[in-house]
Amino acid sequence: MPRLLLRLEGLALFLLGTWFFSQSGLSWWLYILLFFSPDLSFAGYMAGPKAGSAIYNAAHTTLGPALLAGLGLVLNIPLFLGLAAIWAAHIGFDRVVGYGLKYETAFSDTHLGRIGRNRADA
Repeated sequence: MPRLLLRLEGLALFLLGTWFFSQSGLSWWLYILLFFSPDLSFAGYMAGPKAGSAIYNAAHTTLGPALLAGLGLVLNIPLFLGLAAIWAAHIGFDRVVGYGLKYETAFSDTHLGRIGRNRADA
């Protein structure tokens, strides 16, 4: 049940992030272009699982978009709000499909369970 709740939470984050972006007045091309950009953090795994998980998790925790949105509100920069919405939507999407924050042991070991062929909840 906790895994289902975390995935539903991810769906809510994806939908709200996308909705907030739709209210930003920014181009949908920006959304399409940047939606998967946090996945560039996969490159951190070239330095090993410890560094890779730290870099991936930094790009896939809601702390980053929350801070960017707060900065956008304080400084009145709509672009920051739109970017935060895209980033949050991406994180939510990842959670829905089962990609959670990574443990140092392996890319497939996440807080949502193991991803890949040996998944316990498949």
